[in-house]
Amino acid sequence: MTIKIINRSKNPLPRYESKSAAGMDIRCSLAEPVTLQPLERRLLPTGLFIELPEGYEAQIRPRSGLALKRGLTVLNTPGTIDADYRGEIGVILINMSSEAQTIEDGERICQMVIAKHEQPEMIEVSELTETERGTGGFGHSGVK
Repeated sequence: MTIKIINRSKNPLPRYESKSAAGMDIRCSLAEPVTLQPLERRLLPTGLFIELPEGYEAQIRPRSGLALKRGLTVLNTPGTIDADYRGEIGVILINMSSEAQTIEDGERICQMVIAKHEQPEMIEVSELTETERGTGGFGHSGVK
């Protein structure tokens, strides 16, 4: 599979940072550094525009190192880029730490995973097939 991409930033194209990586790192494209105060969120531009094949989506996910070390994460995770979207990829970053965090141009702010998906037909019914689990959810199986 190939993905068409336009890069209007001065940063390198997204790439996988290891042989078996599922996500490729995405960099922000900033005219000047951006400082996020604690609990502040902001839409950060990437300068990237993609064309995905029909039946695929791009998922935008946090980078674990940014989350652990600096408290920065993607707010609507995973964010979905649909195959028919042609606008710039933007990333909603939020600062969950107790200190201001400054993001520099070219900094790797998230990762993008390409995933196949389907659009199933929905059939309205009056009941669902019974299972052993039933309606148990939100911790129904305990903690140990």
